Amino acid sequence: MNSSNSYVGGKIGALPTDTGMSFIVGLYFSFRLFIMLLSVRLLGTDPQTGTEINLALNFLLLIVVAFYALGACDRTFRSMLKLPSIRWVLLFLVFSGCSLLWSSAASLVAAITYWCAMAADVAIVALLLRVEPLTESIHSMMKGYVWGACAIALIAWLMPAQSDLRLGDEELLGTNQVGYLCGFAFFFAQYLMTQKLGKWGGAAIVLGVTLLRSLSKTTIIAFIVAEGFLLMRDKSMSRKTKLGMIFVAALITTVFSGLLTSYFDTYSNAGNSPETLSGRLGIWAVILGEAVKQPWVGHGFYSVWKVIPPFGDFEARHAHNEIIQQFYLYGAAGVCIMVGLYGSFYLHVRRFATGSQRTFYCALLLFILIRGLADTEVYDLSLPLWAIIMFSLLLERPNGSPKHN
Repeated sequence: MNSSNSYVGGKIGALPTDTGMSFIVGLYFSFRLFIMLLSVRLLGTDPQTGTEINLALNFLLLIVVAFYALGACDRTFRSMLKLPSIRWVLLFLVFSGCSLLWSSAASLVAAITYWCAMAADVAIVALLLRVEPLTESIHSMMKGYVWGACAIALIAWLMPAQSDLRLGDEELLGTNQVGYLCGFAFFFAQYLMTQKLGKWGGAAIVLGVTLLRSLSKTTIIAFIVAEGFLLMRDKSMSRKTKLGMIFVAALITTVFSGLLTSYFDTYSNAGNSPETLSGRLGIWAVILGEAVKQPWVGHGFYSVWKVIPPFGDFEARHAHNEIIQQFYLYGAAGVCIMVGLYGSFYLHVRRFATGSQRTFYCALLLFILIRGLADTEVYDLSLPLWAIIMFSLLLERPNGSPKHN
């Protein structure tokens, strides 16, 4: 059902709104992290085939959403582009796409495909939010994302631990990816709870415990700092609730104290492993050394994998630092775009969000930025482009009423 059937005279009418498509999109955006792994481990495919299956599902979902979005709409793409943060998203997409012309990627075909997948994510969200009631659609997307992340968390617990005791698959899936997904989804669950959109406390606990169990150090530190900021600044949360959250966190940490001690011993003896600080410094030094050779527009989209020499047995897919990553890929122009995008989103939060909502968004940004100091994504930003569009529109139209043009 298109959202045009749910509004009467510009106000929300009594008819129910079908946001099942948004739920599916959110579910896919989180669960796709495991699609390649499950394809290899359960279906016996090779990793490349598993990746191709994942990409095919991504493009298929875009086609389905495009047909779903045909017809009347409540907002136009032009109205979306009035928001500065969304214009920065478009600039990032255009510049990264142009960088394919000079990209030093090992496979230009693969680079083009991954760029199209990133652009497809943005198009999927923009198309959905063009035709569906804003708040209902975004809330459904968040719910789907949380459910998908919880499914991944449960599967991760069932998988054998890696040799260093962390969650994930040593060949196909890094623990940092699992940890970051759980941390990011936790904020979605937290938002849904603050909006009183169901009982998401259980999901939040599953995600928080899985984040701790992942032993993803940078993500855990970023999460603790962000949640600490939120607890101190959010005046809408009762003292009893805050003390309860602190007690649960302390209890979970106590339960996992033995595992944390064992991992610390393993980490202390890891030498110059890429997972240690000295290993990270080595990766940063090498990639930064390459980046300064092309300082203005960088080496182009997807130009780390199979291009930067391996660090022993470890082959880096990205720079493990968001600023260095953007500088290497897109040079000084890329760093300016990244700063402009995050800065624009922060100003958007300052302009439209108030009270506890402003605290929530600032905590989320804090989580993203701290995590970006020692980890990042292969081609998207740590705060995904599709999420920036989603939050920007939600901030501008908090009541979900349509903006006619």
